[in-house]
This record gives sequence, structure tokens and C-alpha cells, in this order.
Amino acid sequence: MEIEGQEFKIDVDAIVRDKAGAKAKYIPGFVTSWLKKVLHQDEVNRFITGRAAGKYGIDFLDECVDYLEMDLTVNGLDSLPTNEGGRYFTIVSNHPLGGEDGVALGKLVCHKWDSKMVYLVNDILMNLKGLAPLCIPINKTGAQSRNFPKMVETAFQSDRNVVMFPAGLCSRKQDDGTIRDLPWKKTFITKSVQYQRDVIPVHFSGHNSDRFYNIARLCKKFNLKFNFAMLFLVDEMYKNVGKKFTVTFGEPIPWQTFTDKSKSHAEWAQWVQDRVYEL
Repeated sequence: MEIEGQEFKIDVDAIVRDKAGAKAKYIPGFVTSWLKKVLHQDEVNRFITGRAAGKYGIDFLDECVDYLEMDLTVNGLDSLPTNEGGRYFTIVSNHPLGGEDGVALGKLVCHKWDSKMVYLVNDILMNLKGLAPLCIPINKTGAQSRNFPKMVETAFQSDRNVVMFPAGLCSRKQDDGTIRDLPWKKTFITKSVQYQRDVIPVHFSGHNSDRFYNIARLCKKFNLKFNFAMLFLVDEMYKNVGKKFTVTFGEPIPWQTFTDKSKSHAEWAQWVQDRVYEL
């Protein structure tokens, strides 16, 4: 399978020129060098243009998991039903890592359901050609935030299982020291009811470094608009190379569950999130 267009690569110099414009020349070289290091520009580009080149969909995900040397213990997946009879699912998971949990979950879902899955992704992931067969294409004009409702609608109308991380961001350290997602958004509940899809809850183990959580906490404390913690997600991914993770799939929750008016869709979303952390 061939995907048209130039392969995406990290180019810090180009990003700085694009964001800073004429002021880019005043940015010290050590700043761009630091950015290249924290984003692992050379390592990521070697992977994309080397061992992952020409691999798409499930093959790309397999290569990512192998490259990151992820040791996965998987529970509950084999007992889940197939898509026989046109029964497709909404698969929702916590998001402890911010990157490798996404590719690992995608790999498992693809192998279980014969690549019948679609991601709802954002930002940089939309540029990875290897993920293109698993992502809903959107109109590239305008802000992605305006396109997101269309992405959601297209995904749930498809004959594929929809994989979502309802928190939107990766997990944060709570005041009591536990690692937990931010409150889940209700979209997956609303659309699962509308399109009569049962919901499969998934718990993914793991965590990032204290540095990451401290940066995220400072961003919140000072109400910074730019998510500086996100800059370190690639570095966190490399810190997690070779580690063991447990992925636990729960039983499908019938979509009719969420038609109970005793809870709002937002409250049902938090109920499912609580179920995930009980797995």
C-alpha cells in the first residue's frame, strides 16, 4: 500500500522559523539544539525514514511497538466478541503515557478485529503516513478544532471500531500522588448511544516521569495557554523503552446502559472512567 505525499519528519529549525518568523534569527542556537534533543529529532526521523518506511496501518503499529521494545501483558482481549453481524464497538482507554499507549492499543485492536479500527487523533499524529489508513481523513483547511465534530461523525458512521482516549490529554499526577486521567469528555457516550455501539473499557498501566508531572502542574498553576509538558512526551516515550505494561480489556458495556436518565452523559462518562480504573 502506498500513501501519497511526503513523509513527515521532525524539523525543529523549520518549526522555529514558522512560529517566530523574522525573530527566529534572534533565538540562540542552544535553544534549538535543546529542542532537537528533547524531541529526539534524529532518532525519530531515522525510525520514520528507516525501519518504518513503507509500512502502514497494522504493520506500522507492529514496527512501533517492536522499536519501543514494549513488553505487553494483555488480559481479557481474547474473550471479547467479534464484529460479526456488523457489531462495532467504541473502545475507550485511560491515557497514562501519551504516545506508546496509543500505538500499543491500536496494535492489539487491529490484530483482534482484523484492522477494523479507526483512531480519533490530533496534532502531530495526523501527519504520520504510517497511521493514515487508521485515521479518519478531514478537511485540512481551517483549525482542527472546527473539523473535530466531522471527524467524530465520520468515525462512528464507519464499519470500524472507534478507539478513543476521552480525557484528550495524557494522565496527570493528582494531589494524593496517584496517576489518573483528567475528567473524561462525554462525546463517546453521546455517539455510542446515537450509533448503538457497545463500549469496551480498557485500562493501560504505566506512568511518565516526575519531571513531566511537575511541568504539567506548573502549567496549570500559572494558567499557561501552551502545554509545555507536551514537548517532553517524545522524551518520555524514549524513557519508557523496554518497560513492561499491562493492558486489561473489560467486558462490553451495552449502549442501552447510557439511555438511563438517572445520569447525564457527562456523568456516565465519569462512571465509565471509574470502571476503567477498577479493571
